Amino acid sequence: MPVHAVTVTTPALTLGKTDFVFEVVQDGQKLGELRISSGAAVWYRSGVSYGKKLSWTKLAELFGEHGTDRAETKKRASRQS
Repeated sequence: MPVHAVTVTTPALTLGKTDFVFEVVQDGQKLGELRISSGAAVWYRSGVSYGKKLSWTKLAELFGEHGTDRAETKKRASRQS
């Protein structure tokens, strides 16, 4: 199984086994949580106690197949010293 490194730049940090949690809210209602770790991404819909897990390889495939191309290029993250 491949090993992935995930970094978040605000400030930069390397994720390990502890999840980085994004709470997703739409129109004031919680849609769910996206939990990111070095091993995978897991989506928990609001009100359920189990999640849908994707490996980084599968997530990349899904973005390639279903993602929308953006007109602008990726901006480089600024690093603060």
